[in-house]
Amino acid sequence: QVQLVESGGGLVQAGGSLTLSCAASGRTFLLYPMGWFRQAPGKEREFVAAITWSGATTLYSDSVKGRFTISRDNAKGTVYLQMNSLKPEDTAVYYCAVQKTFELKSGASDYNYWGQGTQVTVSS
Repeated sequence: QVQLVESGGGLVQAGGSLTLSCAASGRTFLLYPMGWFRQAPGKEREFVAAITWSGATTLYSDSVKGRFTISRDNAKGTVYLQMNSLKPEDTAVYYCAVQKTFELKSGASDYNYWGQGTQVTVSS
């Protein structure tokens, strides 16, 4: 069984930065890609970024490419999302998740373990 706990969310002004962390328990974490998603009120859950087990390959949505960086530390069992140049439209609950397969995917249905989420609010 895998448990995921996100942290690091908060309130930040536009143009600011935040780093989210996702602490994972369970051996599955070490084998599979991990991803970050977000969901704003009234909107569907949206893919943000994903990273392979080795950290060698990453995938980003167009809306965050060049501003966000995903990384992982398998020794610490943690995945990170460094968010720079934040915009009000980045406001959402951010979730980390474990992918079902080894190839990087961006669909929520490709992930089978989810954290409880952490709120990120960007003020203008």
